[in-house]
Amino acid sequence: MSGHNKWANIKHRKAAQDAKRSKIFTKLIREIIVAAREGGGDPESNPRLRAVIERARAANMPKDTIEKSIKKGTGELEGVDYQEIIYEAYAPAGVALYIYAMTDNKNRTAQELRHLLSKHGGSLAESGSVAWLFDRKGVIEIPKEKIADFEEFAMLAIDAGAEDIIEDDPVQVLTTPDTLTSVKETLAQNGYEGEAKITFIPKNTVHITGSDAEKVLKLISILEDNDDVQEVYANFDIDDAEMEEIMAKLEG
Repeated sequence: MSGHNKWANIKHRKAAQDAKRSKIFTKLIREIIVAAREGGGDPESNPRLRAVIERARAANMPKDTIEKSIKKGTGELEGVDYQEIIYEAYAPAGVALYIYAMTDNKNRTAQELRHLLSKHGGSLAESGSVAWLFDRKGVIEIPKEKIADFEEFAMLAIDAGAEDIIEDDPVQVLTTPDTLTSVKETLAQNGYEGEAKITFIPKNTVHITGSDAEKVLKLISILEDNDDVQEVYANFDIDDAEMEEIMAKLEG
């Protein structure tokens, strides 16, 4: 799970330094629209919508924008018909990529992703060739500073139904997709508020170093900057010190 964990930390760092708030909003608005369309506009009865609204609020999205996005999803306001689609791909060094996108034009998105992958040493893969390498999981991320006693917290999470706890910052609580909401609510009731979402965890990882590591991290960062791409999941592993060095170079 180290590849997931390290890339999650990279994304937290990247988001903290990302001044392109409009790009963050674009992705969140699409998620709100699709969540409302699939499960209704009431966040109390739609866990997926509730989770993305929490993320939107954490990103300081205006309340009016959130409400309009919900109404576009439910059909109360006219909006774009976004479709969810998974693209499977490979990065340099044989690293598998599972790319989750929301798009109003699948042909355009596929063409853009094929171009980006080809330009940076990757390639699109056939459907099913990458999916089996990942497990669909729920993850709750809680700032480490909120946890005074990790052992006590871990026992609470496990009793609530968590499958695993990764002690990092943020601390990551892994669940099944079906138990994500109930575990999150139990933790919140005990003072541990966190961000919850569905993710894909690699079953095994490919260790990368040197130029391969730089190419993979650069490619994933570029893919995630695409407006249609919501998340990129990858099965790489990389040493912490080298990851920090590469990210500093990419940010520079």
